[in-house]
Amino acid sequence: MKKKKTTSNKISTDAQNSQNIRKEKKKLNKKGITAIIIGIGIFIYLIYTIYLLIKQPTNVFTVEEGKLYQEEIAVGYVIRDEKVIKGENYKNGMEQIIAEGEKAGVNENVFRYYSANEDSLKQKIAELDTKIQEVMKSDTSVFTSDMKLLERQIDEKIENISKITDVNQLSEYKKEIDKLVTKKAKTAGETSPRGSYLNQLIETRKTYENQLNSGAEYVKAPISGVVSYRVDGLEETLTPNSLETLTSEYLEKLELKTGKIVATNEECGKVINNFGCYIATISDSEEAKNAEAGDRLKVRLANNSEISAQIESVKHEENGKCIIILKVTEQIAELINYRKTTFDLIWWSASGLKVPNQAILEKDGLNYVVRNRAGYLSELLVKVKEKSENYSIVEPYSNEELKELGYSSKDITSYKKISLYDEILINPKT
Repeated sequence: MKKKKTTSNKISTDAQNSQNIRKEKKKLNKKGITAIIIGIGIFIYLIYTIYLLIKQPTNVFTVEEGKLYQEEIAVGYVIRDEKVIKGENYKNGMEQIIAEGEKAGVNENVFRYYSANEDSLKQKIAELDTKIQEVMKSDTSVFTSDMKLLERQIDEKIENISKITDVNQLSEYKKEIDKLVTKKAKTAGETSPRGSYLNQLIETRKTYENQLNSGAEYVKAPISGVVSYRVDGLEETLTPNSLETLTSEYLEKLELKTGKIVATNEECGKVINNFGCYIATISDSEEAKNAEAGDRLKVRLANNSEISAQIESVKHEENGKCIIILKVTEQIAELINYRKTTFDLIWWSASGLKVPNQAILEKDGLNYVVRNRAGYLSELLVKVKEKSENYSIVEPYSNEELKELGYSSKDITSYKKISLYDEILINPKT
């Protein structure tokens, strides 16, 4: 009997344990479901928060100094007031008297053509110079104080000539040295026992020099301006007188290479009016279509220089393109190198306090930003100077402008102005 009772107790304990296990499983299931529900809720909340931030962000922006541009890359045809100069003896070769980019006055010698027998005459002069030097070296009795001074001047010129890289300056130095050598020879001829022979050499040299100079053809400047030897054959076609007749079709048919430097001509040169030139450009932008003669803008050249320009004329074509003629009075020397070049057409630029467009509120035709200072929000009235796609340049109103808007003296005194490093809200709530 005792054995049966023990078995019964064991069965009862097992049943109790099984019931406890089922209760624990139910509790765990409830906790799991609750955790899942909470997790889903948190996930939904995060998604909703992200949505709100995307729809209406409330980031803070620090006001900073900045600059905005409205610009486009353009291709321009350079049109100058220029006169080509060319002589009769251009086949003989030429020597520059005034270098590329330097100024010439009216009737000033710009370059010269060599005489027909110039090489032969130069060789004879060089041989005579050698003989003159030999005579002077062989006679040491001629070294007076004047001679020593000339020797010193010649030595200085020869020492300096090694430091010169400019061709025209080298030519000038050579002429100066030749004059000093000739003067030295004449001085030696007057004092040397062999003076008659030396003077005979000098006179012969002078005769050759006269033949050399008389046989050369000098070409003068018809107008004053900058000298250039970059002649491309368009000097008589692309002129200020042709501006009104230019078309995009004509310019494109010239088939000029953009950015190509005009080659130096070995037979002729030209003189360019250095007070201004024109750039013709073709554009179909909205700014170009709205442009008018007399408008001022800026041009950024290939050398990164920004120069002022004025619109001389705007021609609207049936194909929707506009030919804009710009007049510039700066960097003329830089533009001499090119006939067709790229540049940046800067329609407008503005600098000042730069803020995102999303930070600007509009109320009753006026613009505001919301400043956050230590948690205290203030609406600041601002004037928008210029506006690009993403940013604006703004400034506070002056007291006079506030009076015109109807502000009282008391309101003007308490008027809060936007300033550098202010923290303003992006997309503030209205």
